Amino acid sequence: MGRGAYGLVRVAVLVRAPAGWLWWPGLLAAGIGALVPGLTGRTVGLSAGAVLGAGAALVAFAARRGRYAALARAASRAGKAVILQDRSVTVRSWRRAHRWWLLLAFLAAVASSCVLPAAGGLLMAGAALGLWGKARWLGRWERRHEALLWVRTEATRRGGAAGKEVRAYLLTGMAAGDAGPGGARASAGARASAGVRGAGVRGGR
Repeated sequence: MGRGAYGLVRVAVLVRAPAGWLWWPGLLAAGIGALVPGLTGRTVGLSAGAVLGAGAALVAFAARRGRYAALARAASRAGKAVILQDRSVTVRSWRRAHRWWLLLAFLAAVASSCVLPAAGGLLMAGAALGLWGKARWLGRWERRHEALLWVRTEATRRGGAAGKEVRAYLLTGMAAGDAGPGGARASAGARASAGVRGAGVRGGR
């Protein structure tokens, strides 16, 4: 980075990053758990898992939404001395920083099937759905305001996009970076029409 430059990651990408790593391992854990009778039986386990999954989805979707909204309202335009991080780099960095927690969550979900078959896996999958929903909510905000929300790269490792250490969000134009509103991977056609050049780009603001 040049003198005075600093890195930014998309807020919505950071919110979405855990979703895939909770969804697929969660479904796998639920599938394994469904093969185990457990203390309560499969029917009770699956029913409890459905309730827990729905609750996890609601909690993940609603958690800190007020803080996200407040930071978005107070966001200012990003300066020229910023480096915009690729979506794939952000997801990889988040995974590297949290890989042991993900492994422990998967193992705990599988082990919980000894009591409630599949419940732990469905809980993980529900949390993933809630995070996807929150990312889409952020995407609607970005489309409505025709601006993308960014936060400094330190949030990838510490506290997340709405953690205590996050003081402010920054805004760029819709063409900045390589992810669309809501943090999903932008299509090749959309990126080409927007003139997106990927990470390390100074511009698109």
